[in-house]
Amino acid sequence: MPLSAPHESVEIQLGDRSYPILIGSGLLGDPGSFAALPAATTALIVTNTTVAPLYAQTLRAALANRFRAVHVLELPDGEAYKEWQTLNLVFDALLGHGCDRKTVLFALGGGVVGDMTGFAAASYMRGVPFVQVPTTLLAQVDSSVGGKTAINHPLGKNMIGAFYQPRLVLCDLSTLATLPPRELSAGLAEVIKYGPIHDMAFLDWIEANIDAMVARDPAALAHAVKRSCEIKAEVVGQDERETGLRAILNFGHTFGHAIESGLGYGEWLHGEAVGCGMVMAAQLSQRLGGVDEAFVQRLTALIRRAGLPVVGPALGAERYLELMRVDKKSEAGEIRFVVIDKPGSAVMRGAPDAMVREVLAQCCAKS
Repeated sequence: MPLSAPHESVEIQLGDRSYPILIGSGLLGDPGSFAALPAATTALIVTNTTVAPLYAQTLRAALANRFRAVHVLELPDGEAYKEWQTLNLVFDALLGHGCDRKTVLFALGGGVVGDMTGFAAASYMRGVPFVQVPTTLLAQVDSSVGGKTAINHPLGKNMIGAFYQPRLVLCDLSTLATLPPRELSAGLAEVIKYGPIHDMAFLDWIEANIDAMVARDPAALAHAVKRSCEIKAEVVGQDERETGLRAILNFGHTFGHAIESGLGYGEWLHGEAVGCGMVMAAQLSQRLGGVDEAFVQRLTALIRRAGLPVVGPALGAERYLELMRVDKKSEAGEIRFVVIDKPGSAVMRGAPDAMVREVLAQCCAKS
């Protein structure tokens, strides 16, 4: 059955593991969206208690003619549940339903559901197919694309996981209509990051259209998702396993992950922590000579307009440094930061602890 809903497509080029990102409205309920998937008898939709009442039955109906059995697993909602105990619920469901190596998993939800479903798919019987069906802006523009899957550990975010590519990413823009305002703002953080690290023309466009995106203008959100996916596809196609270039996509994330871990997972949304982390990373970039004060203020103002925090929590400089040393980009105990070396270009490098303390003193609330 051909795909009838109007859509655009971005291709992730990874040789025999290449796959499309389909972007449009009404895709989730269109059986033709899934026509290219491998044949299988069983599908498992992994979702959460918030998303399931909204979209699980629509997706199940779209898959009904393709799979003999379509099961639905509802996980608890929130970053706090991105851990081993919740992941085991996915394995319990797969084993309980007698799922085999051809079973297809569908990740229906935001980044937490996508990460855990992908990790489960990478692990179950040493690898089964899975599909990303992201329903949040953050997942559509970032976490669903590129094959990074993981769970959190109390000592560090996303420290346990695997690189494992989906067969398809399906970005149904109509799901953004039910997204809470705070979640929409969190997604805008990941949209904004693509400008300063890769495409200053896109940053100009974001500044001109940030109010339209906050107001959920369909055309603005469609362009933001498509251009973000294009940039990520270009980067992932060159560096799938983050040995070099792909690390630039973590702009703001070293500081942001420290905020998430330090406060307790779920206190701040991931995008909120990244937005604030980008302010800190821009301040560090200025001290390292990559950008000027005007650029820092420009980016900070844009992050604030997106409804994101620009002042970090008062964890204390030593606690920040301790948490950041556990970051995946650290090498031999040295914290590695993604910084802007010139507008539209980013690199990964270290910085003296004293300089990082200056940034934290300027960017964080006073205890």
